[in-house]
Amino acid sequence: MSAADMDVKTFFFKEDGAIPNHPRLPVLLYSGVFSENAEQTERLFNRHNWLNSWTNGVFDYHHYHSNAHEVLGVISGSAVIRLGGEHGEQVELRTGDVVVLPAGTGHKKLSGSPDFKIVGAYPGGAEPDLHKENESVTPAIREKIGSVPVPETDPVFGEEGPLLRLWT
Repeated sequence: MSAADMDVKTFFFKEDGAIPNHPRLPVLLYSGVFSENAEQTERLFNRHNWLNSWTNGVFDYHHYHSNAHEVLGVISGSAVIRLGGEHGEQVELRTGDVVVLPAGTGHKKLSGSPDFKIVGAYPGGAEPDLHKENESVTPAIREKIGSVPVPETDPVFGEEGPLLRLWT
């Protein structure tokens, strides 16, 4: 699938008191982009300079990263994830789906199949911090979220991807 053929769903979330979300950038959902080759997800993220990758699941509590954007690619199974905090939106993710979370975006696993696994990565190999929903959202956290630069590449398509079109 080419970047031009990719139908990307966007979600905008406002701060909800417990989760800041991003003030300008939408969450991006690339449905089924790796449906035929999920095992290539991490390699492709890394090739496009989304590094510091890991394989695991998603925490079962609301959390966010104030200092880094994050990409999550489902490599097996499926899960229902709540994006944007308690008043956000439930999204079902399946093998081959990719979701790009701008800094500050809350996410939490609500349910998942026993084989649910994702690959996560960060632009330029950033070391993400971890904030939980029970922490206060301070002006310093909001400032940090707003100052995270837009990545130079799309995690799936590189220099021509939807992220560059939708985030700049």
